[in-house]
Amino acid sequence: MSSIIKVNTYQDANGNALFSSDGSGNVTLTNFPDNTPAFVARMSATQNISNNVETLVNFDTEIFDDDGVFDNSSGNYKFTVPSGQAGKYSIYGRVLLDSQSAANMQNCQMILYKNGAKHEYNYWNFNSNDILACTVEIQSILDLSVGDYIQMYAKINDASGSPRFDYDEKISRFSGYKLIGA
Repeated sequence: MSSIIKVNTYQDANGNALFSSDGSGNVTLTNFPDNTPAFVARMSATQNISNNVETLVNFDTEIFDDDGVFDNSSGNYKFTVPSGQAGKYSIYGRVLLDSQSAANMQNCQMILYKNGAKHEYNYWNFNSNDILACTVEIQSILDLSVGDYIQMYAKINDASGSPRFDYDEKISRFSGYKLIGA
């Protein structure tokens, strides 16, 4: 008597083989998707800004950049979708905003720009209960085309007139990655 081993191949929605099993516990990955391109950047220093002005956050230090998609050196601080990588992306930004004086921050925003225009934002208004500092975050799933670029801006309305984006390597971050199968 001979045994029959069944080989199974698993495909994505487009019919592309993702992996196969030989029936004996051996799995072979083929064309298995990953979450690239992907990047994480942070600030390397405190950034003094003008009061009540949307300002590009200086995410000037890469923690990693799998495909060279994040520009941290020209002053643009942006992620650009490379050739052949259009799809859905998870984008995240977070920055520590500081008025430098107790009870002076009246409101603040974190703003996601797409292709040079305001796309989404997170807004905090302290409604006459002004504060010293806060961390503002924004997260979005975006359908991006080749050449689209994303930047993070922030704004502080501060009664003292001396706001800044604080450097903290664990807090102020900008990151993104392509979603699997997107």
